[in-house]
Amino acid sequence: MNNIIKLKKWHVIGLLTTLLFYSCVPTQKAIKEENKVMPEHYQNNATDTVNSTTVKWKDFFSDPKLIDLIDKALANNQELNIMLQQIVRANNEIKVRKGEYLPFVNIYAGAEVEKVGEFTRNGAVEQHLNIREDEEFPEPLTNFSVGISASWELDVWKKLRNGKKAAVLEYLSTIEGKNFMVTHIVSEIANSYYELIALDNQLTIIEENLEIQQNALKMVELQKQAARATQLAVRRFEAEVYKNKSNKFEIQQKILETENTINFLLGRYPQAVDRNSQNFIDRPVDAINAGIPSQLLANRPDIKQAEYELEASKLNVKIAKANFYPSIGIKAGVGLEAFNPKFITSTPESLLYSLVGDVVSPLINRNAIKAEYSNANSKQLQAVYEYEKAILNGYIEVANELSNINNLKENYTLKEQQVNALTEAIDLSIRLFKSARAEYTEVLLTQREALDSKIEIIETKRDQLLANVKIYQALGGGWN
Repeated sequence: MNNIIKLKKWHVIGLLTTLLFYSCVPTQKAIKEENKVMPEHYQNNATDTVNSTTVKWKDFFSDPKLIDLIDKALANNQELNIMLQQIVRANNEIKVRKGEYLPFVNIYAGAEVEKVGEFTRNGAVEQHLNIREDEEFPEPLTNFSVGISASWELDVWKKLRNGKKAAVLEYLSTIEGKNFMVTHIVSEIANSYYELIALDNQLTIIEENLEIQQNALKMVELQKQAARATQLAVRRFEAEVYKNKSNKFEIQQKILETENTINFLLGRYPQAVDRNSQNFIDRPVDAINAGIPSQLLANRPDIKQAEYELEASKLNVKIAKANFYPSIGIKAGVGLEAFNPKFITSTPESLLYSLVGDVVSPLINRNAIKAEYSNANSKQLQAVYEYEKAILNGYIEVANELSNINNLKENYTLKEQQVNALTEAIDLSIRLFKSARAEYTEVLLTQREALDSKIEIIETKRDQLLANVKIYQALGGGWN
């Protein structure tokens, strides 16, 4: 007897040794760690920790019509609504993963009827059995059952718990993805809005310049009648008038397309966009506080999204690793079963119960598990690079826009001086032409240069406003 017990012990030990041997995990892991080291400050910028991202977007923008457009876009934009549904799905995935490591308990009830052939084994047995002395075995045979069953996989290797944690991180990642999309929508609405009012002002400048050119054309025609100008001068002035009239239609088309860009972002069909185009040149450009680079890690949604994805990928490696280990499960059930409903409550005769424990380990098809483990490591390494790329991209975006803001400020000052000089030059050239002290080509060239300079200063003012929006987005503002 003792020998039999010892033999069984050796069988158990041998079985466990075999399971452990085949559960060995390949020595592979993503060895590269993420690099969070950033410069202490932006190039040519002070190390002040004051950061404009603390300002909410409704306080960052001062134009009430722009604020109203952004509000409508955040309520109706289709892409944002799609992202919100992804958040709901990610939240449901957490519940799915959480339920996997809890016991599954089911209640069941069943009824069946069976007729077996007399010349089968079961049929031969039934022919020689009686339930009681005065009662024959029923044919066909019925069976009724009711009970509770439970199954539970013991999460010894934390595979299921890590799955739930990974789902939580994926959920947080989708939240940050939504926040990043909000910053993108806010920025895109503001960019299109400033583009639109800049086009309105360009159209106004062209119309004002057209009036000047038409007056100049009348003057040249009078000069020709007085034999003080040629038909060539008249035709050149006419060509300039036609050129600016055609430019009007180009601007009008751009205005329509920009309006429809805003309408698309607002999730509505084409219509006029309510805007304030007055005093565009005089609009102040607020100063931006960039803070220090390390604040990007906490403020930029895309960096935080990449960080959550990285943490989830690390857990997925652990999950893939746990697949090499044996899984331990417990199954249990208790219920009542009888061939006749009147006997189903007769206990303990109708009582049945079971308790099963099992250990299952992969033995033959381990290549598939190795491949999944290798993929998990590769995805983790990929997530590291994505995280580092997001940090580097964020820093470069901020550095570029800080430089752009400074250069645009100097550019605008010089453009302003150019516009003032050329505006005075228009009146001066016309007076000189009237007194035959300047050629008509000088008048044409001066008018053309003045028009170009006025359009350019509007574009520079637009670029200044756009740069402020871009730096606000690059720093991580706009979603709060």
